Amino acid sequence: MSSQVFVAAPADPDEEEEYPNSVLGKAQLIFGAFESGAVQLRLTELSRRSGVPKASAYRLAQELVQWGLLERKGDSYQLGMRMFELGQRVPVSAVLRRVARPLLTDLFAATRATIHLAVLDRGHVLYVEKVAGEANVNTHSRVGGRLPAACTATGKALLANLPDLEERLRRLARTGLPRLTPRTVASVEDLRGQLAVVRERGYAIEKQEILLGFGSIAVPVVGADGTVLASVSAAAPLSRLVAKRLLPGLFAAADGISRAVERERC
Repeated sequence: MSSQVFVAAPADPDEEEEYPNSVLGKAQLIFGAFESGAVQLRLTELSRRSGVPKASAYRLAQELVQWGLLERKGDSYQLGMRMFELGQRVPVSAVLRRVARPLLTDLFAATRATIHLAVLDRGHVLYVEKVAGEANVNTHSRVGGRLPAACTATGKALLANLPDLEERLRRLARTGLPRLTPRTVASVEDLRGQLAVVRERGYAIEKQEILLGFGSIAVPVVGADGTVLASVSAAAPLSRLVAKRLLPGLFAAADGISRAVERERC
């Protein structure tokens, strides 16, 4: 299996460029305040979450509203439509989402599991697409949201193929692994062992590391040049998380996405 992985951000998870004294840096912090899933934030909360002083946050928010990057709703702010328009032009979103959506919808219809498409974004997975039914209880995930790569099936499928995996693991050893449930992988050594199994099997399984009572299975989406473009997963209650039932559809969807992306490039 390939040792290359397409990432949605700089490959080094520690390369978090910070510009606390620049307008651009402060704007990045303002937008980052919404990453927790908040739809609307009042100025005080926007300042607290971003770390930008309230007066500066107010001035910058007003300018971002003028550009359509933020919208004012009463005494709160939310991301603007201009952000959505620009987001649709990002290659990973514009291409992967467009070609993958029909395949993911078919996979959902066949499995009735919650289906995700994700890419690696530093130490997290970024959910590019999600297909779920009305009974979906996997509220921990959303399109545009992130979760720690180390404890998700999509993340394990991507991490296992990194050429600089050992360096990533060394960084995780310094910072520590996030614990979302008592079942979340607890040590870097355990994670290293899990990733070795993922490389051998060609797929990843996560059980109750994100949400108790639930698990997921993921496979990589490998491009024609051997680059791992993304990973696709099926999440379900443990009683329905049967590898031999879910894997054929997952591999077929991943292969279909890979071929569709290649056609887009031609």
